[in-house]
Amino acid sequence: MDEAQLIASMRDYFEQEIVQKHQQNLLDKHSKLSNYQINPILVKYLSQLVENGITDEGIAKALFYPRALGTSITGSFGSKFQKMLVDLNLVSGSLIAGMDIEYVDRIDNRRKYCQLKSGPNTINSKDVNPMLREFDTVANLARANSFQNFNNNDLVLGIMYGDRNQLSAHYLRIDQRYPVIIGSDFWHRVTGFQNLYNALIAQIDQLISNMAAGDAFQTAYQNLLVEIRAANLI
Repeated sequence: MDEAQLIASMRDYFEQEIVQKHQQNLLDKHSKLSNYQINPILVKYLSQLVENGITDEGIAKALFYPRALGTSITGSFGSKFQKMLVDLNLVSGSLIAGMDIEYVDRIDNRRKYCQLKSGPNTINSKDVNPMLREFDTVANLARANSFQNFNNNDLVLGIMYGDRNQLSAHYLRIDQRYPVIIGSDFWHRVTGFQNLYNALIAQIDQLISNMAAGDAFQTAYQNLLVEIRAANLI
């Protein structure tokens, strides 16, 4: 598969597995009041913020917008892209505890064991030591078994989007012992195509610009609003 074909496959995967499923989820799940655990005090405060009043519309926005624009898609982004990498045979899922994927690095031609994260600021300070312990455990086991001339650079932390200058201090601590590869460098090493990351973003930007995504959002919001009005929450 050449670079253009690979980018097209990734763009299509993004559309089908992330965009379309997200929009269907809006309609099937987030448009229904029964799928929300409502704090009757907090939701009215949030309504006051977004609508300058306690209204059905304000409550609907306070409930629906965080689901539609935040957790419902952000939480699935990383797992969907990891599955895409496996489905396109760019990597394999790892059976090693603490690692997510394995692949042959297209720059140094060594097999890498990778823990995968979405973005450059997705861990907290409390996550660093447990992650380092996971890496150390794998490294010690590999050395104990004289595993394929293993060295620490074969254990990597891959970050799917962002630039190196955006890495949080927590990731930089890990990078002192195990390589953290991010954005274009990650995609180059996994696919062999140096400019794939930027080209893929451009293709997805074009896809997004040409899609009529607002219909599902507005329909789901209006359906939820109808249920809120019927429930007499105010």
